[in-house]
Amino acid sequence: MTIDDYILEHSQPESELLARLDREANVKLLHPRMVSGHIQGRLLSALSWMIRPERILEIGTYVGYSAMCLAEGLADNGKIITLDIDDEIEDMAREYIARSPYAEKIDFRIGDAVKLIPEMEEVFDLVFIDGNKRDYIEYYECVLPKVKKGGFILADNTLWAGKVAETPESNDYQTKGLIAFNDFIAKDERIDRFILPLRDGLTIMRVR
Repeated sequence: MTIDDYILEHSQPESELLARLDREANVKLLHPRMVSGHIQGRLLSALSWMIRPERILEIGTYVGYSAMCLAEGLADNGKIITLDIDDEIEDMAREYIARSPYAEKIDFRIGDAVKLIPEMEEVFDLVFIDGNKRDYIEYYECVLPKVKKGGFILADNTLWAGKVAETPESNDYQTKGLIAFNDFIAKDERIDRFILPLRDGLTIMRVR
């Protein structure tokens, strides 16, 4: 048994709906690894339950897996707004979100987060950044003024298979974007932060 198998065997199982979505993504989509998956999904759910947020913002819906996990811990009157610029897999995401017990709490919008976020009036308790890695700093600066003091920002893929600790190729703009983001927040006195080495790296930030 591998350590990953051991972790899965001793962790809370994912729901049948989430397991079905994960399987379908792996069969049908070119980049199934972009799905948060079982263990990260359980972490997102646990963090949401700990915070009990009334408002969550997610940047990067993909197939909706992480949005449904985050929705599990919402306050009774809570809502999650999830944004994605790619409409090619919108139908799959909307189908599964509609079948979720949290469907009424998930507001799925297609569009450019950098343009949509400044127009929002909500104040968020929790933000999950998982969009285009080249734009992480821009996402971060857009959302920071809209997160309440003591609120949390999560950023996914911040270890990027270890490539953030290496010199990137000249045309590897995703890795360059993540390195720039990690360096930027490491010096940002507006937040407390640490990187959790789970899966591809998850940075957890608390707004001071």
